[in-house]
Amino acid sequence: MKIYIAGPMTGYEDFNRAAFNKEAERLQRHGHVVLNPATLPGGLEQREYMDICFAMLRCADAILLLPGWKASSGATAEYHYAYKMELPVFNTLEYPPVAKA
Repeated sequence: MKIYIAGPMTGYEDFNRAAFNKEAERLQRHGHVVLNPATLPGGLEQREYMDICFAMLRCADAILLLPGWKASSGATAEYHYAYKMELPVFNTLEYPPVAKA
């Protein structure tokens, strides 16, 4: 399964990359392909990041929401976009199943 990670970044130390990367590693260990916005380079405008993230989300089979996502305007927009595309929604407590080999 291709899973996009959404969560808060703005206002967090190192843009919350540690939380994103921790979940990315866990998803990969379970056999999933991870679409992780925390791997994007610095120096872009917010609208450019969102454009790239929406493109990543369109490639995903599901979305995983990190704690604090509701306080993030970007992650909230990603959640609603995923909802409109009828993607399964997971979080760090309700985790996607292990991928089949």
